[in-house]
Amino acid sequence: MESLEKQLVCPICLEMFTKPVVILPCQHNLCRKCANDIFQASNPYLSTRSGSTVTSGGRFRCPSCRHEVVLDRHGVYGLQRNLLVENIIDMYKQEPKVEQPMCEEHEDEKINIYCVSCSVPTCSLCKVFGAHKDCEVAPLHNVFTKQKAELTDCVSMLVGNNERIQAIISQLEETCRAVNENGSRQKSKVCETFDHLFALLEEKKGEMTLRITCEQEEKLDYIRGLRKKYSEHMENTAKLLETSIQTLDESEMAVFLQTAKPLLQKIVEGTNTSHLDKLQHGYENMDHFTANFDRQRRALTNVDFIKVDEDDDDDDEDEVEVRGSLAGSRVEPQVHAAPAAAAANQQPPLSPVQPAGVQLSASPPQRPSDAPPPPSTSITKSPAPSPNTQAPPPLPLPTASPTPQV
Repeated sequence: MESLEKQLVCPICLEMFTKPVVILPCQHNLCRKCANDIFQASNPYLSTRSGSTVTSGGRFRCPSCRHEVVLDRHGVYGLQRNLLVENIIDMYKQEPKVEQPMCEEHEDEKINIYCVSCSVPTCSLCKVFGAHKDCEVAPLHNVFTKQKAELTDCVSMLVGNNERIQAIISQLEETCRAVNENGSRQKSKVCETFDHLFALLEEKKGEMTLRITCEQEEKLDYIRGLRKKYSEHMENTAKLLETSIQTLDESEMAVFLQTAKPLLQKIVEGTNTSHLDKLQHGYENMDHFTANFDRQRRALTNVDFIKVDEDDDDDDEDEVEVRGSLAGSRVEPQVHAAPAAAAANQQPPLSPVQPAGVQLSASPPQRPSDAPPPPSTSITKSPAPSPNTQAPPPLPLPTASPTPQV
């Protein structure tokens, strides 16, 4: 800053340039007022007009390099202004100037020493006559150099500490990114596992409903076939009734006697329904397909993450694992037959596809046997056979004709 100030000093007045500033042909600068003064001093006999500084011409030498400057009829007003220097001067004057502090006790004395005992800067008079005459003092420059070095070390330490903090911040940001990525990856794994479980449940539901549908259709086909047989028997009986009524209207005794004997035989045969199958009591019941999902429900309720040892440093990344038998195997619900109605709900044998992994305790339906029917149509219900005991023989049913296979 001091070297800049020297460059802005006029060589004539030895003060900072005063605007306007003119530039000589030798590239040196002068205040216009100073240039006019040196011009008039060099040309005392040149006349001026009305006391103005404008002359008809002349010459003078540059005070810096002694180069001869020739002026035209405009005189110093014909010299070119140096706007760059003028702008620099304006900027320099706008900057705040640092003034050396003065002593508060001695207003005319500058602070030039440092009191080591009181740790304050002071002036020489304070050391000689003032409050610091008995204190230890040191040159201001020495203390300035020492404390500046200390402050520089502290600044370096602060910069190093900021660098470490910035490294920690970067590590935290990287950790946040890793947490987001790992969380998204683990959520994807959990969702994929649950989707697999949903698929297994859907597959198992399809298999079990298929078994129910197969038995349902086979029972319906059997009932429809039996209904058809009873309908045909009723149609034959109706025709026989119509023939009997016509025979009763016959007035000729010989004709009547000829048809009555065979007709009576047909009526006796028509009233006999022993050749038609009869449904067992509770044949329509489907409760033997009741499923017990308590174990699976408890397993689903207990699904959780495996507790990983926090001190295990060998694992590079955590893996989400779902606890429970449902994660790696198919769902195997236990389906048991109703104890009272399972044995009664016997029907013609089914041949549905047995799904793997499903254990059903419902016994296959049985066809009506060829044994004669009991006195009543009520069927005694037997409890469902246990796995460790032999299943009881099928109940006797009315004599049945072959039924269509499904």
